Amino acid sequence: MQDNATEVTAAGIARLAGVGRAAVSNWRRRHIDFPRPVGGTEASPAFALAEVEEWLRKQGKLAEVPLRERVWQQLAGHPAGPVTALVHAGCALLLIRDRPTEWLKLSGLTDARLAGLLPAQLAKALTRRFDSQTAVNSEGATAAPVDAGHSSQAAVNADGVPSAAAPGSGPVTAPAGHTGHAALTPPGPAELAASVPLLRGVGELAVELGTRRAFEFLLGRQLDANPRQYTLTPAGPAALMAELAGRPRTVLDPAAGTGALLGALGSPTVVYAQDAAPDLAALTALRLALSTDAEVHARVGDTLRADAFPGLAVDAVLCHPPFNERNWGHDELAYDPRWEYGFPARTESELAWVQHALAHLRDGGTAVLLMPPAAASRRSGRRIRADLLRRGALRAVIALPAGSAPPYNIPLHLWVLRRPAAGAQPSPPELLLVDSADAADGRARGDWQAVRSAVLDAWRPFDRTGTADEQPGLSRCVPVIDLLDDDVDLAPARHLPLPADGGAEQLADVGARLGDTLRLAAALAPPPPATGAPPARWPLTSVGELARAGALVLRTSGSSGPTAASHSRTPAAGRPARAGVPVLTDHDVLAAAAPSGVLPDGEPAEDIVLTEAGDVVVPVLGGGRVARVVDERTAGAALGRNLTLLRPDPAALDPWFLAGFLRGTANNRQASSYASTATRLDVRRLQLPRIPLEQQRTYGERFRGLAAFEDALRLAGHLGEQLVRGMYDGLTDGTVPPGG
Repeated sequence: MQDNATEVTAAGIARLAGVGRAAVSNWRRRHIDFPRPVGGTEASPAFALAEVEEWLRKQGKLAEVPLRERVWQQLAGHPAGPVTALVHAGCALLLIRDRPTEWLKLSGLTDARLAGLLPAQLAKALTRRFDSQTAVNSEGATAAPVDAGHSSQAAVNADGVPSAAAPGSGPVTAPAGHTGHAALTPPGPAELAASVPLLRGVGELAVELGTRRAFEFLLGRQLDANPRQYTLTPAGPAALMAELAGRPRTVLDPAAGTGALLGALGSPTVVYAQDAAPDLAALTALRLALSTDAEVHARVGDTLRADAFPGLAVDAVLCHPPFNERNWGHDELAYDPRWEYGFPARTESELAWVQHALAHLRDGGTAVLLMPPAAASRRSGRRIRADLLRRGALRAVIALPAGSAPPYNIPLHLWVLRRPAAGAQPSPPELLLVDSADAADGRARGDWQAVRSAVLDAWRPFDRTGTADEQPGLSRCVPVIDLLDDDVDLAPARHLPLPADGGAEQLADVGARLGDTLRLAAALAPPPPATGAPPARWPLTSVGELARAGALVLRTSGSSGPTAASHSRTPAAGRPARAGVPVLTDHDVLAAAAPSGVLPDGEPAEDIVLTEAGDVVVPVLGGGRVARVVDERTAGAALGRNLTLLRPDPAALDPWFLAGFLRGTANNRQASSYASTATRLDVRRLQLPRIPLEQQRTYGERFRGLAAFEDALRLAGHLGEQLVRGMYDGLTDGTVPPGG
């Protein structure tokens, strides 16, 4: 199979060449030798990747295709689909990690020979990593699926063929207590034939990035390219759920998805994962195998109808279950032994998942589930909620800010549960309620570090002692007896009325600050523009042209290259960056807020872009028309996803001039592409006038003044909302008198 079996769309060609899609359309019209479509549709044709690469090089439009981009295009254009290609790539990466010498031998063979011999070696690598049973025949074809989840040995000889004379060898059987389908089946020669060029590229990528990061890069690209196909748990909530679970040695995720929750744990010994989607179960198994040293058990199956791990008891269960399911098995599972706290109504699928999690905990084990807020208050679930409270199984309900996780328009809850020991007295009769919305300063997907700190500061003392001091408006321990009314409503907002902002004295202080801010805004208000002057006309250039000329450096999170690296003060390549580095997110830029993210432990240093004073940061999603100049307070933060950083050469470009012209409405329109769900900005297509540096600085000062005025208006709006809300609350609860 030749490289040109991989197809690439016009959007992929644009990414390869670093141009907009309009440029690709222009090339097709102007150049008669441009490659002909080999597939796709008339509206979205597909081209042979190898032909496109050759044409770009001949035209001088591409010196060399970046390795990451080439491998991604091979994966995205795979004849069997990107998910199948990603599974093949993950299997190869597992072989490269565990048996690098064997991979080097195989990679020197012809494509046909490699496709014939590789399946046996992949089967051996998967068998060893998952400690499972695998059988392959003499041609390397798989005779039985890899059981990614059972401790059993299958003897194989040096060629990967099962040894019939091995002591204790016998027929391959499903391990006791494990049901459902195995998550991984080693691909055979026919399946791998189309993947050989991709796997060679994946091998090169593993040398550059390492096996774990190579797989995370490809998986991240696949998730980003298909956002509507996957329900993801963001890193912040996943890490918080893992911290609430403590330090479990054995852990289960019965709705594993892409494995984000299990991957957020520190160092468990054994992890169990189940998902109804075979593709997701396979990707999760590979992701965990490449990123942890834990024993991985991954299975495919409908968790509620066909539990893959009956009888399993673990230290912790983490779960982001599907919400509002009606067809979850209500009619078939009426007498299931898992319904220890009551049979869930048809509309209460989430309470079925809660009891499934409790059924898989050892005595004293902890479960943390991400839940819709309605599950805390729907009348159809009140009896189950009441029994969870009476028996001490439900320990905390934590409301997250709206926008923390999908669906982003509602404030989801975390339920923390603990399995009571058999015959033991119920836990102390209090439930911890936390509402972290204010910790995020009222912003969707706000300051996640503040949310995390607020939640853990309330949970840790409660976890140790069974009670905690009340924090007005944030957390409170409520006696269970007070919750056992007709509704058993556990929504934190119902039991945590917001404080009246300190009463009349604090409101007077807010009013004084508002007055000062309004006077500042009035002083910063721009003077009226002159009238009658003809519009200025300049020769224009684009950000892409300026980058090629060296007038600025363009960076995105995770990008690499000698030009970018030489202008970036990142840590030494090959070393993990220090933990705790703040991350500037796209939401921080849009809200003009301080960096709210935190770099996870062990993040590869070469993937990190650290901001410097004078950089200009631009969000590329949402069509917000925002560009932020990094100041000394923000400098040093890592660049978050969906942001592009422009680092101008001070001798050629003024940063405020650059940021100001990037915000022009017409400029953004001509540089944006529109999809059914989002607007994406191609920063390279944004245009700037070619004017002398002194004239740039004149414009820059005016843009700087507008930014200061905008900040003052934003602060005034925030203080005004705080004052109005405090006055309403104070007047209605009696802390503020109506007079004066």
